[in-house]
Amino acid sequence: MADLDRIPLEEVYMRMAEELAKRSTCARNQVGSVITNAELTQVLGIGYNGNARGLANTCDSSIPGSCGCVHSEANCLVKAGALIPGKVMFVTTSPCVMCAKMTINANVARVFYRSAYRDPAGLAVLGAGGVDTVLYDSLRDRWR
Repeated sequence: MADLDRIPLEEVYMRMAEELAKRSTCARNQVGSVITNAELTQVLGIGYNGNARGLANTCDSSIPGSCGCVHSEANCLVKAGALIPGKVMFVTTSPCVMCAKMTINANVARVFYRSAYRDPAGLAVLGAGGVDTVLYDSLRDRWR
C-alpha cells in the first residue's frame, strides 16, 4: 500500500462487502462477501447471508448456529466458480469452519476479513489449507 492518498482496491472491495451485508435478512449477524481474481481487477462473485432463493426472507431460528441462513461466503462462492486459481475473498466477518472448507476447495488463495467470527476455528482451517488470512480493518475510517 504505497499511495494512501488513493483508496486501495482491498478497501474498495471490503466496503462493497459491507454494503452487501446490508441486504442480509439474518436477524443476528449480517455478513457480506466479494470474490475477485488474483489481480483484484475483476469481481467474480458477491454474496450475503440469507435464506435460499424463493424462500421467505426470514431466519428459521434466533439460536446462534441454527438460523438456517445460507452463509455469505457460500452464496459468493457459488457465483465465483471453483476452477479459477488464486482468487481473493473479502468478507465482513471471518468464515466459520464449513465456509473455510468451501473456500479452500474453491481455490481461494487469500481471505481479507473486517472482524473475527465468534469461533476462530475457521481461520485455523484456512491456515491449515494454505489460505492466507488478513485482518483488514486499519483503513476502515479513512476516505469516509
